[in-house]
Amino acid sequence: MIELKNIYKKVNNRIILNNVNLTINKGELVTLIGPSGCGKTTTLKMINRLIRQTSGEILINGNKIQNEDAIKLRRNIGYVIQQTGLFPHLTVEENISMILKIEKVDQTKIDKKVEELLNLVGMNPEDYKYKYPSQLSGGQQQRIGIARALAMDPEIILMDEPFSALDPLTRNQLQDEIFSIHQNLKKTIVFVTHDMDEALKLADKICIMKDGKVIQYDTPDKILKNPKDDFVKTFVGENRIWNQPELIKVKDIMINNVIKSSPERTSIQALEIMKSNHVDRLIVASKDNKLLGIVTLRELKFSINENKKLKDIMKNNITTINENDSIVNVLDIVENQKIGFIPVINNDSSLVGLITKSSLLSVLSNQFINKEVNLYE
Repeated sequence: MIELKNIYKKVNNRIILNNVNLTINKGELVTLIGPSGCGKTTTLKMINRLIRQTSGEILINGNKIQNEDAIKLRRNIGYVIQQTGLFPHLTVEENISMILKIEKVDQTKIDKKVEELLNLVGMNPEDYKYKYPSQLSGGQQQRIGIARALAMDPEIILMDEPFSALDPLTRNQLQDEIFSIHQNLKKTIVFVTHDMDEALKLADKICIMKDGKVIQYDTPDKILKNPKDDFVKTFVGENRIWNQPELIKVKDIMINNVIKSSPERTSIQALEIMKSNHVDRLIVASKDNKLLGIVTLRELKFSINENKKLKDIMKNNITTINENDSIVNVLDIVENQKIGFIPVINNDSSLVGLITKSSLLSVLSNQFINKEVNLYE
């Protein structure tokens, strides 16, 4: 865990950081983002003591970093910068293994580690380990920078706009690599960027900064849905959440007022419930709100003469969706299973809502209508 407590930084009486408080949990990927000069890179560099705070405390796993040996601290924190920082006179292998050699790690272990790291960043060891940085593309150099940062198996990796100088295709590839590395190795990563799309693509949490202050610190979906103020709203971008549909949850778009019935109701009673609520199907639920089945108007008509109970005619083989699933999952179910009526359940399997094809179309069409209105405002 990384904790920044009441951090101030002043340079020549100019406030660079103004009472920054931030907690980054173990294994999280947190992006720091904001306008130029907002203090994001200064904040990053304070974590490995490249810059000292004027006041306040920084702790890693409960230990104050000012009490740690600076060199030892930095060797246990991976650091990746925009310019890669590779030594031009050293080969790829030598660049990656430098700190390992300083720490007098056995050469056999070093050789194994270099190969392991090159494979991790998608570079064949036999093709690249004897090359020099000048023989590599920008994207390949950055991959080597990432591999070197991982050499000491650090718990924390700091990344300062590592991909900003790369072309869009290479940048996307490396973003995917970092996401994959984070998922597989569970490192704590603090990532500075000026690109909101990059932040949304990578982050578990996003820290938006302005004028040396933390304006909002939260998960991507919460920032998109509930920007704290006009600055965040403008910085994030109007309707940006629709460019990140995986962040739109079922609970954000579902029908909350579900028309339902007890399994003990008769066909005639159920038909009256349907008529009065203008629906053509009815969800059957238990007293404790557990989903039991669905009855359609068609099925009721066939059983109306016998006046059967719903528990005897309902279908109980039902496709459901969790309230925390994304709208992408909903669209996949509608497309692949050709259904337009999906009960929504929570983690306790209780009925909490309903998605219908018409409600889904209404949400999507309203988004396009809002976009059109904005164009003419």
